[in-house]
Amino acid sequence: MPAAAPPRLSCEWSSRTRDVFQKDFKKQLHSEEVLDHPLKPLVVTMSESRIIKLRTVGGSTTSSTRSSTPTPTQSSLYSMDPLGAALEGSDPLSQLASQQKIDPLSAMAADSWVEPIEGKRGKEKITSTTVVDDGMRETWASRKAGILCKFTTSEKLSIVTSFLSGGEKVIVKAQGSVVDKVRTRLEQLDDFEEGSVRQMLDLSQQEYMGRIEQLNSELVQAWHQDQRVKALKIAIQCSKLLVDTSVIQFYPSKFVLITDILDIFGKLVYERLRTKSDYYAPGSKFPTCLPENFTPDMVPESAKETCRNWFYKIASIRELVPRLYVEMAILKSYSFLTSGEFSQALMRLTRMVRGIGDPLVSVYARCYLCRVGLSINSSDRAYLRENFYDFLAMYNQLFSASVRMDLVLQKVDLSTYLTLYTPALDYILQSVAHDATEKTLAEILDRCKRKGNSALLFNTIMAAFKPAYVAARATQFVELLTCCDEEGFPKYLLFRTLGLCLSLADPPAEHCLQILNDVWKVVSKLTNPAQYVSCAEVWAQYVSKHLATREVNTFLGDIIKHMSVGRAYENHYASLQTVMERVLAHANDFETLLTMDKFLPMLDIFQKESVKVEVCKSIMSHYTKTYQFQTTNDPVITNALMFICRVMHDSVNALTVEDEKRQIGNLICSFVKRVDFARDFEQQLSFYVEARASFTNLDVIHALLVQSVNRLAVDTRCIVKGHHTRKTASFVHACAAYCYITIPSINSVLMRLELYLLSGQVALLNQCLGQADACLKAALSLIPDVPKTMEVDGKQRTSEPYIVSYICNFLSTLLIVPDSPEQGVLYLTRGLLNVIQTYSWDQQSTGRSTVYLHVLDMLAAAAQETYPYHIDMVDSNDVLYGSDPKFITELNRMCSVVVEEVLSHLKYLGTSELYQKQSSLALELLIRIAVKADLSKPDLATLALNLWNLAQRHGCMDLKLAVRITEYMKKRFSSSNDDVTFGTKTTLQIR
Repeated sequence: MPAAAPPRLSCEWSSRTRDVFQKDFKKQLHSEEVLDHPLKPLVVTMSESRIIKLRTVGGSTTSSTRSSTPTPTQSSLYSMDPLGAALEGSDPLSQLASQQKIDPLSAMAADSWVEPIEGKRGKEKITSTTVVDDGMRETWASRKAGILCKFTTSEKLSIVTSFLSGGEKVIVKAQGSVVDKVRTRLEQLDDFEEGSVRQMLDLSQQEYMGRIEQLNSELVQAWHQDQRVKALKIAIQCSKLLVDTSVIQFYPSKFVLITDILDIFGKLVYERLRTKSDYYAPGSKFPTCLPENFTPDMVPESAKETCRNWFYKIASIRELVPRLYVEMAILKSYSFLTSGEFSQALMRLTRMVRGIGDPLVSVYARCYLCRVGLSINSSDRAYLRENFYDFLAMYNQLFSASVRMDLVLQKVDLSTYLTLYTPALDYILQSVAHDATEKTLAEILDRCKRKGNSALLFNTIMAAFKPAYVAARATQFVELLTCCDEEGFPKYLLFRTLGLCLSLADPPAEHCLQILNDVWKVVSKLTNPAQYVSCAEVWAQYVSKHLATREVNTFLGDIIKHMSVGRAYENHYASLQTVMERVLAHANDFETLLTMDKFLPMLDIFQKESVKVEVCKSIMSHYTKTYQFQTTNDPVITNALMFICRVMHDSVNALTVEDEKRQIGNLICSFVKRVDFARDFEQQLSFYVEARASFTNLDVIHALLVQSVNRLAVDTRCIVKGHHTRKTASFVHACAAYCYITIPSINSVLMRLELYLLSGQVALLNQCLGQADACLKAALSLIPDVPKTMEVDGKQRTSEPYIVSYICNFLSTLLIVPDSPEQGVLYLTRGLLNVIQTYSWDQQSTGRSTVYLHVLDMLAAAAQETYPYHIDMVDSNDVLYGSDPKFITELNRMCSVVVEEVLSHLKYLGTSELYQKQSSLALELLIRIAVKADLSKPDLATLALNLWNLAQRHGCMDLKLAVRITEYMKKRFSSSNDDVTFGTKTTLQIR
């Protein structure tokens, strides 16, 4: 009878217990003759007819009516049972290497060689084809996202586990004989959980990643439920997944997902050992957890024994890859045993990896070992170089006949296959190169030169070491790369990587031109536009930074030549845009750049409007930043910039967003400001006329042009000191006419109002009275069109405060505008009063009354014999009328009308019970009457007293202000009318 099954093992069991258990078990074994090897598992397969066939691997087949789910393929069995595979006479690792399925997306990785994925312009992430600033090594965390994004697949994936529900195939372990039961017990750490092992098939990449995340959650949950064996088994199962290369293009992403789980497992083991270590601080009687920087002598013996047990359990795992990965995951736990164990363990594991036959699996195992070693801060870094040299030792295997045969069977080309090595190899070599000297670079470079087909190695070296080291040996690298065999690794990628290095560090100045010539002898022969432009976008920065304008012009010409063949530029706008930006950013002389005969033709190859506009915006941005305080009048530069600005302007349409209009408008305005013909004002005006014709869609440009022409007229007046000749008078009249014609094309009413008033003031300054009248009349006609609300700080506000402010400014100009003999007295003022009366004001506000009060101020000033200010060479009404009684009578009549309007509004405010506003308005009117009116007239005196009573009726007046006004009014009344006593309770008929 077979012996009873042993009790379930706990996670922490000693090696002595295991040995005793094995000896006792062997004594109970008996022998019997069998037809098949007992270690060959039974596999249950479901056929289409639902008839179940039981068969042994390599044996006969029998039928059964038992129901089950489909079973894995034979290759899957080998991956789970290495002994069974060994019995077939083949190496299990070789079997794994031949399991790779045909990947329909294999062309995607190959295409990445032909047309690399473009990142952000100006910021190249470091991969096998890019370079990073070696001042700080790129961490693995920063690499993971890039690996998961790049190495994707649409191939169906599978996962073998016993800890997830669902799936399509089940492996049933036959335990009918005693030998089978013994084997099950002895391999408990190697096998899956008792019962069935489920293989999930036809998983998409997203589903596969979700299953991996479930395994991660299962591991953490099992650990927190004190199921250490289950957690360890999950870690082992996850490690076994790294043996499978059936979907080879997904392997780097699979490595990232699985090692994340192993990292969590290693951290859980480490923290458990640390919490189990009771530490008594010197002088303390209470135990505490070990500190972060503990030493092995602080760890109690019980915790050390537990730590050893973990390593013993892991050492009993029979398969090499899971044993390596799980031990590497808990490698940090060696710190509980001895401080000198890390170096020996790292070197031991480095040599153990040599047993992995598949070079792809091997290089990623070395990558994980290097990452773990760096995380434990081991001072000994010899293992890093040893791992890289071990990779060099098996490097030729990547190009062996067996690998090529497998690639042919799987329809995967060699270049696609080599891309899978770059994440791991880059990390290994960058770990070696961190803080390394040039001597290390020379040593590694010398070893790599001895290898055949060393393009992948050279590319990794340039990506790993400091760009300064590579730049110092630039000529040597050019020679090496030129002689490289292009099979499997395209040569253009090598020169692209070299260009990235030289963009971060400067080569010797005397070699700059020679380096470019040698490189471009190879690059210019490329017939694939994608390969050519990927090199050109990198070397554009080198050319513009280190070489003269002539070389830049030749460089752009070569790009135009290559990209114009078959209109190849249509597929590479992003790369060509990067070329332009780098040339612009590093141009030594921007104006010389604009005059090159290949610059505008380079711009013309951007046939797509949106891209061309972006390039033009980039050109103008660089120009305005470079020549922020400089001007130009060079016709070639002006015409070139005018063409660029016209391209931006013509892209504006009804669908263009406001922010885009603002950006384009600001750039064009910057250009207009920088064109200066000095004292050649006629040429300057001609330029403004051309600009107006070219830029018709943007208000901000027209506003700038109007202001610029007004400034031109003012500068002309300053030069002639106000005494215009016939020529200058004609010129300023032309300027005024330009402004009057241009302003109506502006859509914004508010902008037109401001510009009409400004242009009228400038025309008046230059004695252009007819143009001034025309501008002021146009402004008056626009006031009714002002919208009732306007945006202020992102919020809609009423426009009345703006109208009040504008009319006050307008009134200050009207005071000095002379009347036209054909229009009558104060015809512009009368027109303004008509506009104020017809404008739709808010009745509950004091906006209209405030305007009327300012009109009273202006009329009072107009009645003076001499105005407070004048314009030279312009006779205002004080000179024209000389205080003529008829003129004064007209002013009084207009004042009466205005006062009546104010009194009417006062009555409305009282009726609406807006006493605060009524009191304030009454006080304002009282002050003007008291200061500017003739109080000797009884009606005005009575009006003043009634306004005073109204202002203080509701207690809204400030006490100090009331006292001052009282004193002032007493003086006025006492000097002007003895019959009127201040304070009389005369009531104005206003409620």
